[in-house]
Amino acid sequence: MFQISSKIRKIIVHIRTWTKFTILIILAAFLMVGAISYIYKPIYSVTLNGELIGYSENKNKLQEKINEYIEHGNGENIAFVEINELPEYKLCFLKKDVDTNDEQIFNKVIEQGQVYYKFYAIALSNEEKAYVSTIEEAEKVINDLKNKNSSNKDKITIVEKYEKELKQFTTVEKCVADLYVKKVVKQTSSYAVAATGVNTSSKKIELGISLIRPTVGNVTSRFGQRWGRAHKGVDIGAPKGTAIKAAAAGTVTVAQYGYGGGYGNYVIISHGNGVQTLYGHCTSLNVKVGEKVSQGQLIATVGNTGNSQGNHLHLEVRVNGVAQNPQNYVY
Repeated sequence: MFQISSKIRKIIVHIRTWTKFTILIILAAFLMVGAISYIYKPIYSVTLNGELIGYSENKNKLQEKINEYIEHGNGENIAFVEINELPEYKLCFLKKDVDTNDEQIFNKVIEQGQVYYKFYAIALSNEEKAYVSTIEEAEKVINDLKNKNSSNKDKITIVEKYEKELKQFTTVEKCVADLYVKKVVKQTSSYAVAATGVNTSSKKIELGISLIRPTVGNVTSRFGQRWGRAHKGVDIGAPKGTAIKAAAAGTVTVAQYGYGGGYGNYVIISHGNGVQTLYGHCTSLNVKVGEKVSQGQLIATVGNTGNSQGNHLHLEVRVNGVAQNPQNYVY
């Protein structure tokens, strides 16, 4: 019994000794860590292509900033930035007086990047003609050409571009103006022309535009032979002062007060491609030569000036100087 107690005492002594030793080791470790943390700090050394370029306390934040730049760049129309070599990070302990330089590291990394720009080309028959900044601008060019009924509207396409150099952009208005091609009037059938410059056949030719009725009222005299001579238009009876509107958009080439060869006060509008409309016997004129008018715009009022019997509008439709029957298009 005495021997067992002696062994137990020895074991207890050994345990106490090792416990004290362990505690001393732990205390020493804490003291060392405390001393190290007092003098040193954990920090990341940053290398690029094997070259030390600086130190950072927060590698995640630094790398997140680099990734953001790669995805979006720093400017307009940048699609992305290609960077072949990214920095490497290594945790180490350095003295607390060592400075970090995240901004310098960031600039060093991105200076090797290749910027790719995103923009849009407007192509005609697959040939790039102009460049715009956004898809909205590109689509507006297409829509404007369609609305203007440009003859090449079906050949215009949009090409998304990714290139290292940014092109010179064109405004939507200039792009539309440069690409617009007016439709050629197709005379699908020949017509007989009298010596007086009147289409004497009943065949209708295509104007390339649509006309609206320029005033209210009833036809009082038709196109063709009248009183032994050619009547080059139609007469629409209406009260004095009734509004006369442009049958189609165009440019005023004549706005004449006076006898006007029998027309009295009259207006001529050119619609392009040789198409003109004439408005005669007006009381007053509301436009001047060179003015651009839109379809339906007020241009004059009904009257009884010139060689006229009663208030009415004399309307003519001419193609390359040849009078056509207005009733093929209006009334």
